[in-house]
Amino acid sequence: MRGWRKRPVVHQVTDAQPSLTEDIGRREKNYLIKMGIRLVCLILAFTVPAPLPVRLLLFAGAIFLPYVAVIGANAPSRGAPSNFDMEDSGQSEIPRHRREIGS
Repeated sequence: MRGWRKRPVVHQVTDAQPSLTEDIGRREKNYLIKMGIRLVCLILAFTVPAPLPVRLLLFAGAIFLPYVAVIGANAPSRGAPSNFDMEDSGQSEIPRHRREIGS
């Protein structure tokens, strides 16, 4: 029955999630890029003498890009766990020296 034993899970460095600082930095960068594109669309929609379909496309970009930017900034990282399970963390309550956080 040796073949039925469960193999131990081996974690690799490439499986590690990015740090919270890196994740927030990536989200901020993506948000600022999208909002910069929105600003360019808005400026071009008012200043460039373009045909009506082009102007409508620029206005649509200026209107809908904020929604896309906020949804993208709030989306969880790829591969990040969707919910936090207390049993997996091995910690069931806030440590005594950190109780002021929960109150």
